[in-house]
Amino acid sequence: MARTQSRPNHAVRTLVAGVVAMLALAGLLAGVHLGGTAALTPKLGLDLEGGTQMVLTPRVVGDQTVTAQQVNQARDIIAQRVDSQGVSGAEVTTQGADNIVVSMPGDPTRQQEDNLRRSSALQFRPVLAAEAAGITGQATVSPGSGSGSATSGASSGSATSSGSASTTSGSGTSSRASDSSTSASRSRQRSVLPGATSTSSSSSSSGASSSSTSGTGSSSSSGSATTPTTKPTSPTDQAWISKEIAAQFTALDCSKPEALKNLVDDPAKPLVTCSTDGREKFILGPVAVFGKDISDAVAGYKVGPTGQPTSEVEIQLTFDSAASKTYADLSIEMLALPSPRNRLASTLDSRVIVAPQFNEAITGGRASITGGFTFDEAQDLAKQLKFGALPLSFDLQTRSQVSPTLGEEQLHLGLLAGLVGLLLVVLYSLVQYRALGLVTVASIVIAAILTYLVITILGWAQNYRLDMAGVTGLIVAIGVTADSFIVYFERIRDEVREGRTLRTAVDTGWNRARRTILAADGVNFLGALILYLLASSSVRGFAFTLGLTTLIDILVVFVFTHPIVSLLAQRPFFADGHRWSGLDPERLGAKVATRYVGRGRFAAPTPARSEGGRA
Repeated sequence: MARTQSRPNHAVRTLVAGVVAMLALAGLLAGVHLGGTAALTPKLGLDLEGGTQMVLTPRVVGDQTVTAQQVNQARDIIAQRVDSQGVSGAEVTTQGADNIVVSMPGDPTRQQEDNLRRSSALQFRPVLAAEAAGITGQATVSPGSGSGSATSGASSGSATSSGSASTTSGSGTSSRASDSSTSASRSRQRSVLPGATSTSSSSSSSGASSSSTSGTGSSSSSGSATTPTTKPTSPTDQAWISKEIAAQFTALDCSKPEALKNLVDDPAKPLVTCSTDGREKFILGPVAVFGKDISDAVAGYKVGPTGQPTSEVEIQLTFDSAASKTYADLSIEMLALPSPRNRLASTLDSRVIVAPQFNEAITGGRASITGGFTFDEAQDLAKQLKFGALPLSFDLQTRSQVSPTLGEEQLHLGLLAGLVGLLLVVLYSLVQYRALGLVTVASIVIAAILTYLVITILGWAQNYRLDMAGVTGLIVAIGVTADSFIVYFERIRDEVREGRTLRTAVDTGWNRARRTILAADGVNFLGALILYLLASSSVRGFAFTLGLTTLIDILVVFVFTHPIVSLLAQRPFFADGHRWSGLDPERLGAKVATRYVGRGRFAAPTPARSEGGRA
């Protein structure tokens, strides 16, 4: 008896949990809507709502040429960046020989536009010389001879960083010297610990990718500099500082917006550039480690000495095996060098985002960058680094609004087709299963509400947009959901035909139908997943909604349909096999006239049931 009573209680608890989950989703949507950040309707895709079309053209400096391979590579990387932003239904194509056309639903922000066309070329270069910016013409840098060091010719401008930073080995923390408001020449010095780089306060910026320029606006490639008297032997060698490089460094004024406009960044040659905040200028050696050697990049909050997350945002980088060894060897070499030559600059699009000094060798193949980022900025940069740098930087040629290719009329027709299909499923359920068919109707309604809430919340949280292919997936899902109920109900009716009571039939039928439902939905979800991963963007919307509704179908069957049927089996209307219940044993063609009621007992059908069975 206790076991019999526990079944309804378990069914009630399951139903309550399902209702609470659905109310939680509805409450979340209502909350973010009242907060002014979400709509109460799903976002629509490019083909249903229209959007923005941007034509990007490569930025070419001097005699630089653009190849078809570079354009195709850039198109693929931009497509990955669009997908990483959660934009559904975007289209990225090439136009002519070198232009790239990006069509996105809605109205992208300026930050999103910059993230798409920015090269995001991350490089690690050793610092050969550094000084505070804004003192053009007051300092000179002597050409290197292979063993000499860069020196300042003026007392107010030192080529090496003044001020000291404490470096605590193994503590997991680093401190930075503060800038002096009274000394224009004082530049900030940082420390690096294994697996982490402490940073400048500057945030990432999309500097131009081109050739070192002087503050006067005239530009000359660093590759055209006078040949050093001694051939450099490593990226850290001072012999890279030729007379022309030294002159460019002296003349560079980072306070001017156009100071690096025509800069050409050759990875095999030294680079004269500025920090992203314009407070410091550098002579950097050739690239020691490339951004393409980064196997993973993840944004998060930096962990403090106690193991607790701090408020400082960092980007954790993981190098591949070859780059890990190069990075380790470089850190060991630079430990013995004087300041500022013991600093390793991280450049993003030819500008220095951070230039910390080494205080220990970094042999684990991991590093982190912190630079005063916001969390969103760090996430955007991590995604760009993870997918790789564009082979070219792009400028926005045109930006225009595009109208929907299908429009509201086609959407209405699609929804009408879905409504007709739903009505047919409801009609079939009521004719075939009578009162039991109402459970199918209620289950489909619950599944529709959950799907609507999830898609709308995804539009707010992940910028997911429902396109026409996605609408098609929702329509197909009606049949998928109905299949699960049919499998379950037919299993129950099979058990009733064998002469079992409805309560026993519900339990036995569920145990057998559950495996079939999970297997069918599992195959369906696997097909949707493969289609999503391998198909083009125009088909992904269909695959996504089909996979989503498959998961929702499993949830509804387990937390709503089965508990409801279990509770209904306790009601006399269904338990006694009323003619309109859809579970009348005689109407179903039970094999025996008597019914098994448990413990070796059988009961003959009552006259009322026999009368009902002949109806």
